Amino acid sequence: MQHRELGRSGLQIAPLVLGGNVFGWTADEATSFRILDAFVAGGGNTIDTADGYSVWVPGHVGGESETIIGKWLQQRGRRDDVIIATKVGWEVNPENKGLKKDYILRAVEGSLKRLQTDYIDLYQSHKDDPTTPVEETLEAYAQLVKEGKVRAIGASNFSAARLRESIEASAKHGFPRYESLQPLYNLYDRTEFEQDLLPLMQEQNIGVIPYYGLAAGFLTGKYRREEDLKKSARGGGVGQKYLNDKGLKILGALDAVSSRLQATQAQVALAWIMAQPGLTAPIASATSPEQVTELLKATELQLSPEDLSELGQASA
Repeated sequence: MQHRELGRSGLQIAPLVLGGNVFGWTADEATSFRILDAFVAGGGNTIDTADGYSVWVPGHVGGESETIIGKWLQQRGRRDDVIIATKVGWEVNPENKGLKKDYILRAVEGSLKRLQTDYIDLYQSHKDDPTTPVEETLEAYAQLVKEGKVRAIGASNFSAARLRESIEASAKHGFPRYESLQPLYNLYDRTEFEQDLLPLMQEQNIGVIPYYGLAAGFLTGKYRREEDLKKSARGGGVGQKYLNDKGLKILGALDAVSSRLQATQAQVALAWIMAQPGLTAPIASATSPEQVTELLKATELQLSPEDLSELGQASA
């Protein structure tokens, strides 16, 4: 599988990133291990998680996903074979949130312990913290890079203005710079990223690893009517946002292209992201090894100019 460089980080990643948000939530530990096995066996090499996964589940405290990944790394002996990306800054609890230096330096130790590793390949600011100067956050990352605990840093859910401010601060003070951005981006959710962030990504050669590449499962085609929303834990949110005229128009285009290519709608939706200029690799999660195998086939799919045009027009 052909790898792509993530910004100027030196990290070479496969064109599909495995999302770890489901580990310990809709995929138990044994299933998560099989998913991870299938992903690496299929040529994938980058796993994305966060210290906040999965605080939204009743009884969870955060770190459940990292803990499962750490156990898998140790039991399989695969640490050198994969790139581990995790995040800090989401509210794990009222005392543990944000991007202040002392908190980042404390939070990274928890992530390293749960992941059972002595370094994180890509450590990302999960979301902007407007109460903290960007210089303070970057100073913390500079210390972690110097100590060898972090190889490269990235941002997630940042505005173009705050990302540019951070890049300028890195250049001014000699801090590491954000080498990747994790934004919301898929065939349905395009406008904000393409208008505000994409020009900055291309100007600065920053990698892009978008989340919700399948729009919370909507672009797989399994949600087409109100009654379909009961199929999964995410159905309610999908219905509120995506089950409308625009969403159905996009599904129509996905149906047509996937039929021509004898592929699934999910594969086409991910291949469309991979084909966009400036996009490095979409993140997708799976709840079974079979889903992983299906999603990885997107990396082999070649969309023609006509395919891209049909999908682009339906989702514009």
